[in-house]
Amino acid sequence: MRKLFSLVVALAAACSVDNSPPAQARAGAASASPARLVVVELFQSQGCSSCPPANANVNALAERPGVLALSFAVTYWDYLGWKDRFAQPAFTQRQRDYAKSGRSDGVYTPQVVINGNRALVGANAATLGKAIRTAGPLGGGPLLSRSGSTLSIGTGASGFPARVLLVTYDPREREVPIKAGENTGKTLPHRNIVTDLQEAGTWTGKPLRIDLPTAANPALRRAVLLQQGPGGKLIAAMKL
Repeated sequence: MRKLFSLVVALAAACSVDNSPPAQARAGAASASPARLVVVELFQSQGCSSCPPANANVNALAERPGVLALSFAVTYWDYLGWKDRFAQPAFTQRQRDYAKSGRSDGVYTPQVVINGNRALVGANAATLGKAIRTAGPLGGGPLLSRSGSTLSIGTGASGFPARVLLVTYDPREREVPIKAGENTGKTLPHRNIVTDLQEAGTWTGKPLRIDLPTAANPALRRAVLLQQGPGGKLIAAMKL
């Protein structure tokens, strides 16, 4: 317990960048993005013995203002004896796209990708915190806002078309007892596990409105990512 507490404290200290919005922005948070975000994507597997420390680091970021932490469970370690209950082939492909585009140095776990632009192992809290601070929040992208079930994307210089991705994730802590494989006997806590990833449209630099589908499960949360092609840089993000 002391070790876990020290880990959380170290990560919080290393990430001590205040991205909290002003009071006026907080008041409009239901309809507009109140602050730019740093997007932290963890690729991990319950079958990977090296993943628990990185899981703990990302769990500590789950509710941090100014950070969108997402945990993608991949499938390629399922053969080791434990099938990850959250893993999907689409999440594995997302990690492979980063490697193919050259924005990561390969496909491995645990791997953290920050803002779709830099990859690292993510198992060390201080190193991860420094990387987040160095990257800073996404900038230069269009304004994202929401009114009811309509997502609005403003104008901007797109460079080339950006995919509008709708991410669904579970903010609750999910403790999973592992009964086989490299983590046998451990109970692994997860936060912000991604449950669904869908392409909702394409932004070309012109104003765009997208009707968001009704959330199937009110216990889950959603976010929007604008990404410059598969494995490309993220240019904007918003928690819905």
